[in-house]
Formats: sequence, C-alpha cells, structure tokens
Amino acid sequence: MNDRADLTTLATPDSAAAPSTEIPAADNPLLDFADPPRFDAVQPQHVQPAIETLLQQADAALQRVTADDFPAEWTALARTLDVATERLARAWGMVSHLNAVADTPALRAAYNATLPAVTEFWTRLGADERLYAKFKAIDAGTLDATQQRARALALRDFVLGGAELQGAAKARFAAIQERQAELAQKFSENALDATDGYRAYVEPSTLAGVPDDVLTAMREAARADGHDGQCRLSLKLPLYLPVMQFAHDRDVRQRLYRAYGTRASDQAEGDTAGLDNGPILREILALRAEEAALLGYPSFAHLSLATKMAPSPEHVLGFLRDLAQRARSFAQQDVADMRAFARDRLGWDDPQAWDWTYLAEQLRQERYAYSEQEVKAYFPLPRVLDGLFHVVQTLFDVVIDEDPAPTWHPTVRRFRIERHGRLLGQFYLDPHARAGKRGGAWMDDARSRWCRPDGAGLQTPVAHLVCNFAEGVQGKPALLTHDDVITLFHEFGHGLHHLLTQVDEHAVAGISGVEWDAVELPSQFMENFAWEWGVLQRMTAHVDTGEPLPRALYDKMVAARNFQSGLQLLRQIEYALFDMRLHLEGTPDGNVMALLQQVRDEVAVLQPPAWHRMPHTFSHIFAGGYAAGYYSYLWAEVLSADAYAAFEEAAGPGGDTLQRATGERFRREILETGGSRPALESFRAFRGREPRIDALLRHRGLV
Repeated sequence: MNDRADLTTLATPDSAAAPSTEIPAADNPLLDFADPPRFDAVQPQHVQPAIETLLQQADAALQRVTADDFPAEWTALARTLDVATERLARAWGMVSHLNAVADTPALRAAYNATLPAVTEFWTRLGADERLYAKFKAIDAGTLDATQQRARALALRDFVLGGAELQGAAKARFAAIQERQAELAQKFSENALDATDGYRAYVEPSTLAGVPDDVLTAMREAARADGHDGQCRLSLKLPLYLPVMQFAHDRDVRQRLYRAYGTRASDQAEGDTAGLDNGPILREILALRAEEAALLGYPSFAHLSLATKMAPSPEHVLGFLRDLAQRARSFAQQDVADMRAFARDRLGWDDPQAWDWTYLAEQLRQERYAYSEQEVKAYFPLPRVLDGLFHVVQTLFDVVIDEDPAPTWHPTVRRFRIERHGRLLGQFYLDPHARAGKRGGAWMDDARSRWCRPDGAGLQTPVAHLVCNFAEGVQGKPALLTHDDVITLFHEFGHGLHHLLTQVDEHAVAGISGVEWDAVELPSQFMENFAWEWGVLQRMTAHVDTGEPLPRALYDKMVAARNFQSGLQLLRQIEYALFDMRLHLEGTPDGNVMALLQQVRDEVAVLQPPAWHRMPHTFSHIFAGGYAAGYYSYLWAEVLSADAYAAFEEAAGPGGDTLQRATGERFRREILETGGSRPALESFRAFRGREPRIDALLRHRGLV
C-alpha cells in the first residue's frame, strides 16, 4: 500500500494564505514533507530560510482566518490555519530533534538564531484575541465529540496563552515567553556541554572492579584523545554509573562523583567552570512566577495544574507526603543495611556520598548472589528488541517491521507498525549515547495522526524513541543492563500511546491533549512486562553462548526487584516535592539550595555534600516541560500499577500476563482514545472503577 503523503504538492486553500515565493522543497529538506524525511540531508544553512518561509505562510494563514469575513467553522479554520501551522511545527520539530541528538556548533547557532521568531509566532498565535473569538463563535452543535473536546482544550489554552490579556500585560506576557524559551535552551546547552566537556584520564589499575566492556570503551575513548594506555573518565551515564557501582578505588569514585554533582554550577572546576546554570534557573523561576501572576494565578504551581489531573498543589503535596511516610521506614532500613555492610565487610565507619552506589551494588551481590554485569550479558540489544516487539505484537494485535529510511546517525533505525496490512504509524529508534546528544531517554512526537482537512487523506503518526545506552565493543552487540531494558520498555510505552491512537483530530490524537500527570501511564505500565519470566525467556540470549537467561538467575533478580525500593521512592519524592514547593512557595531570598535542603530535611534519609548542585542539571523542570509536574511520575504510577494489576488478575497466580483480550481492552480504552477524553474517564472505562494505590505499594514491596 502507498502511505506516502507528499505534502509539498498541496494547494494552499486561499491565495491570501501563502507568500508569493514558491517553496524550493528539492533544495531544502526541511521544506520537503514527503515520507521519509531527509534527515541525512539537513544542514545548518537550511534552518533559517525554511523556517522563515513557513512562518510567513503560517502568519498569512492566521491573518486570513481572523478576517471578519472568514467563517467561524471548525473545518474551514483547520483547512487554512492548521495545515500551515502543522507544517511549521513539523519542520521546527525536526530542527529541535536534531539539536537534541546531533548537536554541532553550526546547528546550535542556526537553532538559536531562529528560536526567537518561532517563539514569537506561537506566543502571538496563542494570545490572538481575534482567533480566540472565532473559536468561541464556533457552533458546538456542528461538532462531533472529539472536535468538541479539542475545541474545549483550545479555549482553555487561549486563556492560558494570554488571549484575555490587554495592552502592556499582553506585551509583557509575550516577552516572558520568548525569554523563557531562550533560557531553557541555554540551560540544556550548559548541561550538555558540561557533561561532554569533562576530561579526566586515569591508569587502568585505578579502575579495578569495573566491568571489562566498560573499561574497553574507556580505553578507546582515551586512545581517541591521544592518551593511549589510559582510561578516560566520563560523565555520560553508560560510563559514569558503572564506575560508581563497581570501582573499588574510593578516590576515583570521589573525583567522578564531585565532577558529576557539580556540573553546570558555581562549584564546577576545570574547563567547564563557566557553564553555571544558577543564574539561569533563578531567572526562569522569576519569569514563571510573573507569568502566573499575569494570568491571575497565585503561583506557577497553580498555573501548571490547570492542565493536569491533580486538583491543587496542596493535594499534590499531600499525596507526596503520604507516600513518603509509607516509604520512610523501608528507606531507613535500606541505609542501616548499607552502613552495617560497610562496617562489617569493609571496615568503613562513615560512608560518604560517593560510596553509597558502590555499597548498594556490593550488598546486592552478597545478598542475592548476582551482579548487574552477570545479567547484562543476557541482554544484547537485538534480542531485547525482538522480545519487546513480541510483547507488543501479542498484546495489541500489531506487526512491527523494520522500515529503512534516511536517519541522522548510522545507529538509528526506523520501524513501521501495521495491523492486518494497514499502516498505523512509524518510529525511529536512536539507542546509543554519543557526543552531541542530550542525556536521558525520551519520546518525541514527530507527526500526529490526522484526517487532514486539505483532502490529503489520513496522516499516520511518527515518533522518535531516544535512549542513551552504551554501544557494543570489540565487534559484539550492545549489552543492556536490566535497568536499560526497563527504560526501553518505558519509552516504547510512550511511543505506543502516540502511534496506536485512532483519533483523527490531531489536537487530541495520541499524547496530544492528555493531562501531563497521566501521560506516564502507558510508559510505566509497559515496564512491568520486563519482569515477566515468559517475556524474558524470549528476549534474552547470552552474548557468547546464546543461552537464554537461567531460571535460577531470574529468581534472584525477582528476589532483588524491590532491593532499596524505599530509598529509591524517597529520592523521587524528594525531587517531586522540591519541584512543587519551588513553584508554589518560591525560594528563601532566591536561594534554591536552601529550599532543597528544607525538602531533604523533611524526607531524605541520605544527605549529599553541601557543594552538590542537583538543580543545575534538573532539566526535567527547567528545560523539559515538567515544571511543577515532576510528581507526574508517581501520580501516573498509581494508574499504571493498577492497570497492570488487571493483567495479573486475568492471568491468575503464576499465569501469563500477555493476555490478548485484556491487551485489546487496554489498547481500545487507553491507547487508542489519546486525549479525546479526560484520562480519568479512560482509566475508568478500562478498569471499571476509580484508581487505587494498592497495586503501586504491592509492586514496590511497601506492604
């Protein structure tokens, strides 16, 4: 079947909505909307002319639909305005994506040069009182239920976008949006540059205990820098974390821990000392508070929750503190166990911050008689992908096949998802860490499902799934830790939410329109399958022998599943409480660290050194859309754990949770509906009742 949608050939609905210059799609890949996108052809010099052209088109479309004689009709507005703005969003999304995964000085400069104009347009669009009036004038009786939902969310977003502000207040609101976009980008750049820019070389003898594959990668990195025979330390997680877990040398762990904990801060040393995010985050917080006040909210936390499930900041704080109380005794026992191990096995009376990760791994090995490295040998990436795809295909009645296309890096692959020969969506998988790529893992929606109003038919969704796993060494495939496997399942859950939608209005299709504190439901739900014996049998094969994961080793993993669960939960609560209080109360005299210390005094059972600067790389809340929303991970875990419990109930004790009937119901009520109805309604439709916290506590071993 031909699923190609060559949008470059679409006629503009009205001549007034297009600039006079034709789009040279053949010369500029950002102006070529055919499938597949030409990622490999995009150059920094393409950015500004392409985005300027699309901004002109979008602005002309805005002027046309806000004219007095333009009808206040849903389809007419979409045919003219949405077609133009969707093209702009897709092209700019492509640039933003490349800026995150393939950063170069030239691309960064092109991105930053264009960012103000893009921000100005979207801010002006969202605050346009003429467009707001058109949407209010649409006869709701002419809309179906999905369109009514999309219109209701649009009206809400107009208010939150400043459409009801006037004069100086509206101008100030627009200036705040532009400055915030600039600051968030700089925050992200500083975090990336501070991570990539770290250079330290040590003798291999100082890294005794570190796994061989990690040592090999560190030797190769040092050799590439002209330090043959040494190992290069790194702040990239695939190389940083194994040193903190396994290196016996406390001095090298201390050195690396300090470098990691002071990234992009006033405490940083060496070549990256000038990348302090402190002034940036303080200005971001001040601007957010001002934005909230302009819109009539008592705090940015209240403004943030206007688009979420949680009813108030106080409700969120109560939710987090209740969880903290439930987890605290377990976390205290976790720390007591490590202190006893340090004293009895290692002779350490006073473990330091850089010792805890090492102690946890050593204690786990003693208690459960296995190490993460032993498990890792059974998870080569190709085998893991086969197992993941089997889970998805079994549960949701789909087929996943590779779908070759141009990409931004040789290790990136594209896949397609079909059902009964019909294309549902496509996704790009970018699995490995590298220089110029932002850390962490995420899913981006590159294109949304949409029954296009311009006659081009049904547009299928496209997603980017991005991780930062270590690459393979010595000709062997990349090996994943089990935590990596869980991360992959998590991001794939986000992808399924976007790709399996059956909603035809792009504003509420897939993840669009879903409350932010519910958007983690499918992702955290999928993590559970990475613990099932039947799943792991199919997705494991020892890198040297090809043997699947032994049952005895699996049983040890399950026994250790909730190892230090209380400590891990308290750490997440610490981050979420800090985020919510930061945006609800502000900071004492602008001192972010003082507020963080208050939060730690309330909930933490381990205290980092005074020089540690976690907020300075807390990109989730300062550059990633989770401001006053980091609690969403725990809020959604209540939903996801309860949803997975339905599969456990259908399977029965010891049964197979790959239940097709339950999976189809989850697909129909959660994944396919996207943002077309409130998330709580979707959950009730699947579960038949309100969500309960019991499954979360049981899954975390806190009962």
